[in-house]
Amino acid sequence: MKLEFTKMQGCGNDYIYINCFDREINCPESLSVVLSDRHYGIGGDGIVLICRSDICDARMRMFNLDGSEGKMCGNAIRCVAKYLYDSGIVRKDTIAIETLSGIKTIQVNTQNGLVCSAKVDMGRAELDPAKIPVLLPGDRIVNAPVEIGGKSCHITCVSMGNPHAVVFFEEVDNLNIAETGPLFENNELFPDRVNTEFVKLIDGNTIKMRVWERGSGETLACGTGACAAAVAAVLNGYCQKGRDIRVLLPGGELTVNYTDEAVYMTGDCSKVYEGVVEI
Repeated sequence: MKLEFTKMQGCGNDYIYINCFDREINCPESLSVVLSDRHYGIGGDGIVLICRSDICDARMRMFNLDGSEGKMCGNAIRCVAKYLYDSGIVRKDTIAIETLSGIKTIQVNTQNGLVCSAKVDMGRAELDPAKIPVLLPGDRIVNAPVEIGGKSCHITCVSMGNPHAVVFFEEVDNLNIAETGPLFENNELFPDRVNTEFVKLIDGNTIKMRVWERGSGETLACGTGACAAAVAAVLNGYCQKGRDIRVLLPGGELTVNYTDEAVYMTGDCSKVYEGVVEI
């Protein structure tokens, strides 16, 4: 079977996007593992299916490198909005997309008739430990001391549709994240596994981050992770609520604004190429 796809990236987070408005994909979990391989497949951080929705302009499904389905992906949803707008499927400045973590609205910015960046209403940050989930006592987990892999550290836990543990860490550039990341991801504190952000404070408006994503490993960027890191920076008193926070990632830069009503994330979205693969 020949399958048309579009390779897109947002802040270096590259996924393989498949239009499923008039097509059904069987076993997307297996397809993600095969197509995402950078040596024997197309190469990417996973696949994204753009589907019809009965309640929104479209529905997004995202699958990680290991085939597991993610509830939300901040960088991917901007690219979905770009795909819908640029292809003429949804020609609106504000696009509503259904995800497993709820309905998200995206405000697109255009240049020469094409979307170049987008602002996503990511919804409220979830701080209830039972809903993240994280198996620690209290109303919220902020700078909580824990032991991971035999080493002590402090974590702040947030859910942005996906569970996140944020660690403020001075030497993020020298961190052996391939060794440390899985220790967090698979720790018994996190029954659904966890994405982990290792964050360095640059100033009151800027943080630098590396991320280990559950099911994918280290990626160049993570939209929900950038939001979680910004929320954690506010909760720990490093940044101010309601002000734009620059999040520097290996793949680029995102802007996050944490308010009482929602977390807003703004970033780029680009088409890399279109192609056809035989499966």
